[in-house]
Amino acid sequence: DGRFEQALVSYAEAEARFNRYAPVRQIFASDYSHVMANQLWLLYRLARYDELIDKAQAAPEPAAPHFWSGCAFFEKGRAEEQADARLAWFTRAEDELRHAIEATPADWDTKYDFELVTRLAAALRQQPQTPPRQLMQLLRPQPKPGAKPVKRVG
Repeated sequence: DGRFEQALVSYAEAEARFNRYAPVRQIFASDYSHVMANQLWLLYRLARYDELIDKAQAAPEPAAPHFWSGCAFFEKGRAEEQADARLAWFTRAEDELRHAIEATPADWDTKYDFELVTRLAAALRQQPQTPPRQLMQLLRPQPKPGAKPVKRVG
């Protein structure tokens, strides 16, 4: 964890150097994007979601800011106790991940995350009082009343 903090400080210093001279940021756009993407990943890894969301607003598109902010909104929603606020976080995650898919339509990880958040938000709209610890149960198919139990194999 200490090395992540140290890396985050180093990337912040690199970002500051890029920001000091705007032409450098344009000339070395790829390097700047890597610096920003690594910062977003580290902030997510350190569970500093509010900082990640703020940083993603200014990050260039190649740094996948919508993906990372969508993931942060999802995590904030998972931790939220109030049903209305939880649904709001998931809705924001859904919006950000939709933008991420528009930016990188071939990224299957983003598509999977978007599908997960979309299904979870839809289920939560139907059962808004679901406790946070039972959210993922909403994604499991429920047996139909009167149906025969499935025979487990193996």
